[in-house]
Amino acid sequence: MTRALKLGPLVTLEAASGTHFLDHNMNPALQAGQEMEKKMTRSLLYLHVAVEPGERVLVLRDGRYERVLGPGRYILLDPLRKLTLESYDVVRAELPIECYDIIKAEQPDLADDLLTLVETGPSEVGIVLLDGRPMVVLGPWQRRAYWKVVTAVDIERIDTTDVLEVTDRQMTLLSKVTSPYMVQTVVESHEAALLYVNGRLVGRLSPGRYGHWTVNRKVEVKRLDLRPHPVEITAQEMLTKDRISLRVTLTAYRRITDPERAVTVAADIDGWLYRLVQLAVREAVSLRTLDEVLSGKGALDAELRGYVEQRLEGTGIVVTELGIKDVILPGDIRELVNKVVEAERLAKANLIRRQEETAATRSLLNTAKLMEENPLLLRLKELESLERLVEKVGRIDLHAGDGQGLDALLTKLIRLKQPEAS
Repeated sequence: MTRALKLGPLVTLEAASGTHFLDHNMNPALQAGQEMEKKMTRSLLYLHVAVEPGERVLVLRDGRYERVLGPGRYILLDPLRKLTLESYDVVRAELPIECYDIIKAEQPDLADDLLTLVETGPSEVGIVLLDGRPMVVLGPWQRRAYWKVVTAVDIERIDTTDVLEVTDRQMTLLSKVTSPYMVQTVVESHEAALLYVNGRLVGRLSPGRYGHWTVNRKVEVKRLDLRPHPVEITAQEMLTKDRISLRVTLTAYRRITDPERAVTVAADIDGWLYRLVQLAVREAVSLRTLDEVLSGKGALDAELRGYVEQRLEGTGIVVTELGIKDVILPGDIRELVNKVVEAERLAKANLIRRQEETAATRSLLNTAKLMEENPLLLRLKELESLERLVEKVGRIDLHAGDGQGLDALLTKLIRLKQPEAS
């Protein structure tokens, strides 16, 4: 029950209906004053007040808290106009801690009946629950006052002095509110996570969801992707052994095998590997001529891979693939190289053509020798030629001459050689 002080004549007329909510972003005193101006009227001797359900009105005389008005309509005797009123929402609502301290000092029993004070210690985190629902998280050395007339106020305290991990239940509660006193991390199945407390490595986290308290300590979780990761090495200007400028682009695939060692190598693993490959390719190209670079990419890739692997030994990082992607030449050099390549191809084509002509001539010579040694073979060749000729002629008339028969026609059509003189 609310303890009421004697204030003079007071009449309760009737209970009011409806609920009024206050804007907690405003100054509480200014807000209360604005709200009360709408709900009270003054006459010559009396002050008329209407209090809605879900509200409480604090009555002050000359700035001192005297009593609290519940829902209803009131007529207060105030001929000298010394009374002031402050209206507050009491449904899951907070009272400014300064107001609580004043009420507690002046009316301790009234403060105990209407309000609940929640406070935390030097290394505690408090989860404030209003009607069982988490509403706010308190850090160390914090105090809050809540109305408990219609709301059940509870607090769950966590002493983080020797506790680092957040339990599943606490994470469920904290997922409803924003907390600056906890760091939450989700580790995927392809990742490795290293947990650091105050800069010291304390363990490696397996895949899952984790929460850690950050009260009076610095907690950091470094997540590393264990899958092969491509690193593109963009083109950079360099000189070959014969003083020709060119640009080389490379592609590398790196994979982390030992996360604990890998994080000690460099803050940016990809950036460190990028510069290492740049130094390797610059050194390798400077020892080769342009022709050796263009014709020996395989040997150059092997040399680069060996150079990088030697320097990655013991770092927990391996390079699975490393190779030259493009060799970019200046415009004038590229034209000269194209002309050289074109001349080489033309010379090669001419050589092949000469070789084919020589082979064809040699084949004709062998055929001629066979025909010279075998007249019947020459006769067959002549008949084949005649057959091909006849295929293109629509009609052929043959005349053997007077007194000559078909036999003469066949024997005189083609002569293998002239008859010898008798």
